[in-house]
Amino acid sequence: MSKLTGWWKNRSTAGKVELYTRGSFYLFVFLEILSFGLTPLAAAAPERTSFVVPLSLFLMMCVHAVLCGVLTSRALHWVVGRRERPTRLAVATALVTAGCILAVLTLRTTGGSEATVAPTMVAGLAWFTSGSLVLCLKSVRRMWYVSAAAGVATGLAALGLGMPVGKALGYAVGVLLGGLFFGATCGFSGWLLRTVYELDRSREVQARLAVAEERLRFGRDLHDVMGRNLAVIALKSELAVQLARRERPEAVDQMIEVQRIARESQREVRDVVRGYREADLAVELEGARGVLRAAGMDCRVDFRPDRELPSEVQSALGWVVREATTNVLRHGDAQRCRIRLTAPASGPVTLVVENDGAPEAPAGPPGSGLAGLRERLAVLEGTLEAGLVGDGRFRLRAEIPGPRLDGLEVRA
Repeated sequence: MSKLTGWWKNRSTAGKVELYTRGSFYLFVFLEILSFGLTPLAAAAPERTSFVVPLSLFLMMCVHAVLCGVLTSRALHWVVGRRERPTRLAVATALVTAGCILAVLTLRTTGGSEATVAPTMVAGLAWFTSGSLVLCLKSVRRMWYVSAAAGVATGLAALGLGMPVGKALGYAVGVLLGGLFFGATCGFSGWLLRTVYELDRSREVQARLAVAEERLRFGRDLHDVMGRNLAVIALKSELAVQLARRERPEAVDQMIEVQRIARESQREVRDVVRGYREADLAVELEGARGVLRAAGMDCRVDFRPDRELPSEVQSALGWVVREATTNVLRHGDAQRCRIRLTAPASGPVTLVVENDGAPEAPAGPPGSGLAGLRERLAVLEGTLEAGLVGDGRFRLRAEIPGPRLDGLEVRA
């Protein structure tokens, strides 16, 4: 069952909206054929000796519907930024539609078709073409011009073929009103699809910015650790050189101090790389909630500890919150996320991060983030579990046993 529904669940929100929009527009092809293309066949009189004209009009409507469908498909690709605007195809569709309308009106004035056929076919040709052309435009003002131009051109064509003013005006008004409706519907669909993709791209950029910000924070921490120590090492080394040139015994003491500072710097760098520096868990939880809510998610954080957590535990769990937040932003299509931290007076401390919208299969090779978290938790004898739990939900669960916590609190 998962294989049958995976083609839908594994799509992003933007992909689902695009699929729904495309399906709706593809149905327009069949709608035009069934609603307007069958009109000449249905209106043909039984006593008619030849069905060449009704059949030709039906085939003409089928070709026009397919042409509008192709233009709509190309226009949607342009809307989402995959290809260039189909200008030539749009011009060709407009010219073909104009020729089809002229042919239908000519048959009507010469008596080659029934009276009810021409208004219906002219309306269908103009309306569906207006909707397809609107998708090729960005300016709302130009979208309105499409329907107005179609209405005026149809009215003038009817007058030019000798129709009464009243009928010509009726054609113009009918084409104008229907074109406005189809144009507004198609224009709104295109705007919605474009907006959804822009939001999706903004979300990806936000995730990249979150990663970049974390790298900058790491760089600042590394600079804070190494900057001062390297400056001291440089000054003491220079002093030791001057003392050695003067054959002063204090040069040895200065180099011993340089050696001590170098070893201390090495230890501090390891602490930064491994993430053992102290972190405020409450700040990390609040930051995760702010970032996820800014990304448009419904994020809930439950944090009511019954004990004071040691700094080592806060640091390790803080890294878990950071990595989990980054994964929620970068992978899947989450709408809701819940972060729950349980810290009873006795017993293990448990952190659970659960979100929906997780794909059934990973988009790429597994990263090193979860492996790094397991290494950090292993120092505290903690465990980390991560995986799908059904209904497109992904759960990450970190636990640190109670005896280990008690031992840290005793040392504190």
